[in-house]
Amino acid sequence: MKRTVLVVDDEQNMQAVMRMVLEEAGYQVFAAETAEAALPYLQKPNLDVILTDLKMPGMGGEEFVRRCRRELPRVPIIIITAHGTIRSAVKSIHDGAADYLTKPFEPEQLEIAVHNAVKLRDILRENERLKAAVGESRGRRLVGESPASQQLLDEIQRVAPYKTNVLISGESGTGKELVARMIHELSPRQNGPWVAINCSAIPRDLLESELFGYVKGAFTGASQNRSGRLEQAQGGTLFLDEIGELDPALQAKLLRVVQEREYSPLGSDEVRAVDVRFLAASNRDLKALVTQGKFREDLFYRLDVYSILVPPLRERREDVPLLAQTFLKELAAEMNKRVTGIAPGALDILMRYSWPGNIRELRNCLERAVLSCKGETVAAADLPQTLLTSQDAATAKAPAWDGNGSDLDEWLAEVERRAIQQALAQTNGVQAQAARLLGVSERSLWHRIKKLGIQINRVVN
Repeated sequence: MKRTVLVVDDEQNMQAVMRMVLEEAGYQVFAAETAEAALPYLQKPNLDVILTDLKMPGMGGEEFVRRCRRELPRVPIIIITAHGTIRSAVKSIHDGAADYLTKPFEPEQLEIAVHNAVKLRDILRENERLKAAVGESRGRRLVGESPASQQLLDEIQRVAPYKTNVLISGESGTGKELVARMIHELSPRQNGPWVAINCSAIPRDLLESELFGYVKGAFTGASQNRSGRLEQAQGGTLFLDEIGELDPALQAKLLRVVQEREYSPLGSDEVRAVDVRFLAASNRDLKALVTQGKFREDLFYRLDVYSILVPPLRERREDVPLLAQTFLKELAAEMNKRVTGIAPGALDILMRYSWPGNIRELRNCLERAVLSCKGETVAAADLPQTLLTSQDAATAKAPAWDGNGSDLDEWLAEVERRAIQQALAQTNGVQAQAARLLGVSERSLWHRIKKLGIQINRVVN
């Protein structure tokens, strides 16, 4: 997808030149001659950068910048200004603009300014994602009553009161960030800042400046001082997610911080002390990366002072009913739907599934089920087809009917569905063979498959 730039300038020649340069550089460009004409473009969901002149008829550039900041606070703005209005451009920087260019400028200067603004846009998007993730986890605690979950909770409570660095490992989707957040919230630093950064989500050439910050003039586009995550986390906790993706050169610099508790912003010789607790997480085997020479051994041992392994969901299936009910309650409230329970047949499928995507996959599954549910109880038919046609579900035994208030029709439909799914799984989706296994005609089986909404998946060799 092309990155999008909005150009606002009443000089048609200047507007045409900027459009040509940026389109040749691979951007999608929207153009407007006045601020008023540019306002509808602010409603576009994927706008990445705004370029605007200051001197325009009607709404002035300064007012337009303030309007953009209110409506699109995370979209960088670049001011286009003449020599006589540099003071106004500087004022716009204070009002929230990211950079400014002075006319006349070279095409390369324009490309560099927009390129830097796009990188800033990516960082702001990542910040927004992390804040949303932290907001979701705030106030939530580990859900589970299995021995594995109780052991995990004991480890969290054991290490939380201290300044010890912690390395949290586990498969994707197991809740490593929630574990880190709980350690922070149970620690003496709970009133200090919680700062998280995903080492795999930010481009490597930006990650260093994002961690350490920079001073004005440190590189092209560094028009003012900017604090990094280390400074933002002062007195609190810094969570380094996906630490295994960290570039080797940056590993050496991070080692100095963890070991000496000091750092220097980019472009500065000033050494700053840092009081931060480091929590790191990875879904990769860091010891194996050390053996392969892809991760520094000294940094590994500095971070792995205390290690916590978050078990996959398939190893604590006893937690599935409680997790599912917790997610169901949250999602029903979010969607304003009156869905209060899960039918025995549906819960049985959830219990038997292997959950390769762990807790994240379970939550996504429940979100789909709540969306599909037409009554107050999630039925097996409301679950994603990938669950219903998986080998786990297809070979599962039919649930027992207790006769105490259970819906007999629903139970019978579930028994029929499982028998058909198992037969189809054994015959690789060949309906004629499945019908013979079930002792019914092929036409009868076709009608039952259609009625029950069963999808047929064939494995191609």
